[in-house]
Amino acid sequence: MDITTLENWLWEAACSIRGPLDAPKYKDYILPLLFYKRLSDVYEDEVQRLSQELGDAALARQLAQEDRDLIRFYIPNGYTWSEVRKSPVRLGERLTEAMRAIAGENPKLQGVIDIVDFNATAAGQRILDDDTLARLMEILNRQRLGLRDVEPDILGRAYEYLLRKFAEGSGQSAGEFYTPMEVATLMACILDPQEGETIYDPCCGSGGLLIKSQLRLREKVAGRLGKGPHDLKPGDIRRPLQLYGQEINHVTYAMAKMNAFVHDMDAEIALGDTMKAPRFTEDGRLRTFDKVTANPMWNQKFGSEVYENDAYNRFTRGTPPTSSADWGWIQHMYASLKEGGKMAVVLDTGAVSRGSGNQGSNKERDIRRTFVEGDLVTPGDLIEAVILLPENLFYNTTAPGIILVINKAKAHPGEILLINASKLCAKGRPKNYLTGEHIRQIYEIYRDWRVVEGISAVITNQEAARNDYNLSPSRYVASNDVEPPLPLEEALVLLAQAEEERAEADAELEAVLAKLGFGEWRSGA
Repeated sequence: MDITTLENWLWEAACSIRGPLDAPKYKDYILPLLFYKRLSDVYEDEVQRLSQELGDAALARQLAQEDRDLIRFYIPNGYTWSEVRKSPVRLGERLTEAMRAIAGENPKLQGVIDIVDFNATAAGQRILDDDTLARLMEILNRQRLGLRDVEPDILGRAYEYLLRKFAEGSGQSAGEFYTPMEVATLMACILDPQEGETIYDPCCGSGGLLIKSQLRLREKVAGRLGKGPHDLKPGDIRRPLQLYGQEINHVTYAMAKMNAFVHDMDAEIALGDTMKAPRFTEDGRLRTFDKVTANPMWNQKFGSEVYENDAYNRFTRGTPPTSSADWGWIQHMYASLKEGGKMAVVLDTGAVSRGSGNQGSNKERDIRRTFVEGDLVTPGDLIEAVILLPENLFYNTTAPGIILVINKAKAHPGEILLINASKLCAKGRPKNYLTGEHIRQIYEIYRDWRVVEGISAVITNQEAARNDYNLSPSRYVASNDVEPPLPLEEALVLLAQAEEERAEADAELEAVLAKLGFGEWRSGA
């Protein structure tokens, strides 16, 4: 089955429930059903193979139940796709039972396939009635998804297609689970994964950044062997990447696990709040990885106690403001990097410029300074590149973003590459996008460390210091000599930071006045 056929078929299935469900809810039903169909078809293929080898179908099913090493996943009798769809009475209840039974027999699928109640109600009515579910299953039943029917990478691309389509209808919530595919591809190229490396995403969403890193490795190996990525055979990649991620939302966590499974990739995904309770630890310390990639929620708000009471010594370079956790996330990712490791993170543009030019101290600017020049305690010269992306790429905002690259083994010590890619995009509806040529152009500028007029510049750490650690590419590479307007989101963050700084200054003044005996006078007594 080719990718276009697969995409059209799956979107037809999604549209079949357009009436009863809002677009953001499509994914909660379609993705588990798609995954269930794949599991069932693969299970039937594996049982059929065993039947041919043994000459006995009943014995094959018995062995599959007794020896789970013979199959990928076991589906209990009565709960295969073909058995459930034949009994449309109480279909929602049957589907829910089936997925919970499958999860019960396969520990890896617990909390993945069994998170949806297909019999759920809202305001006394079924969210999806049995007739609608039956129609949806009949559409999905038109195509087999077994091992001989569709390659894992093709099915994985179809899964990513659905995620993109769901993101288009999800508004602000899309950023919780989806990074545009082309941005993920560019970040994977920048990370340049090598065989056997560990890759970590502390806020992995539906897992796209991790999966793109594995796909990038496949492209590199295929190119070295003179093959296409789809022509690789088992053993061509001697040591696949080891993928690790953490996700706070349980539905999105399940999507990430399913995404890895349909791509036929192993990924260890943990559920929980990374900033408050990181799951990847060893002996009370953070586990470290070769590469880190992430697109955290921009300008997330955490109370100062999250940083000040941290048990993992992550925030040694400074406490971020409560109005934006961007440099909190960066410090967590840096603390999760091995020596010689590299990370690429997508952030709001203001993360590399806020506070520069301010009189006195500024929390974000002061943390940036330590990454550029360091001090007696913390190493510097860590920021390798900043790439300004075009506006209207992301589904939860029209604002542009930046990719910040931090490298513990910079090839060009003392220098920072700034790429203004704000004009390198194609106009689309509802969102702009990077073409393959744009990705190649940006990546080659980074790889070759090139200065291209109107697009890129190389500055020294000393020049960054003279500009008060403002690392915004548009400051050094003007695409049209017009200063871009400040995005509304950025203005709100700056306003919140100013209010926080004012409150801190007031508190300090109150303390000084109290020591001088003017506390009662100041309060108006």
